[in-house]
Amino acid sequence: MSNEIVSTEWLESHLGSPDIAILDASWHLPTAKRDPRQEFLAAHIPGAQIFDVDELSDTSSLLPHMLPTPEKFSSRMRKLGVGDGKRVIAYDAAGLFSAARCWWMFKHFGHDDVAVLDGGLRKWLAEGRPIEDGPARKPQERHFTARTRPSMVRDMKEVAAALASGSAHVADARSATRFRGEEAEPRPGVRVGHMPGAHNVHYASLLNPDGTLKTPEAIAEVFRSAGIDLAKPVITSCGSGITAAILTLGLTLAGAKDHALYDGSWTEWGGNPDAEVATGH
Repeated sequence: MSNEIVSTEWLESHLGSPDIAILDASWHLPTAKRDPRQEFLAAHIPGAQIFDVDELSDTSSLLPHMLPTPEKFSSRMRKLGVGDGKRVIAYDAAGLFSAARCWWMFKHFGHDDVAVLDGGLRKWLAEGRPIEDGPARKPQERHFTARTRPSMVRDMKEVAAALASGSAHVADARSATRFRGEEAEPRPGVRVGHMPGAHNVHYASLLNPDGTLKTPEAIAEVFRSAGIDLAKPVITSCGSGITAAILTLGLTLAGAKDHALYDGSWTEWGGNPDAEVATGH
């Protein structure tokens, strides 16, 4: 199995291991009306800490959960007991929805020893594996050093330039109906449609029915069938930079070497009246 994902069997056999840090990175669309903290209190994997995607962001930005500063990330990780030399395992309640964002953030901040729990809490519960409730155990603080990798992230200007020149493919992880502009966006003030020239690769097309990731070969075929050449640079995007990370994880598993994530994603692009928008296929 790839270093980027671990199985539920593997994680259960490593519960309590001193060099493992388990993070519940559950996050839901505003329209879902779900509270990840309340759900964590009701049931979480033993020893897990809460990785709050919204709080662990640049809270001065008008855009949702943009990357925080390295200083803020380091400070929060120390408090969670995540440090240099710890292997981070991220999971979420949906199966695989927001855990990949946590994985990508650690990669961006220079911590490569991070993996996603394949199938997430949904699979864990379905298999009757151990859970605990109540608040997270108090962790022992650890030293964490964040070193940013700017090559892993793109801004709006860079995405627009890549689309204009054709120097990179843009893969949009939103559903086909949102991509085509047939469904309202979940955030007010954001237009419907997609970036002209973008390719639609719904994040769910990378997953098996049980929420686990498809094989690297099958993932590569999903991208190819969407018109994306994995030998060419790829920029991943979605609604707000969450499920784009699932595409980034998929690209990594499929062996693609040159890819980055558009952090502002459609919330920024569709919310900018000067940005060109396309609808339909």
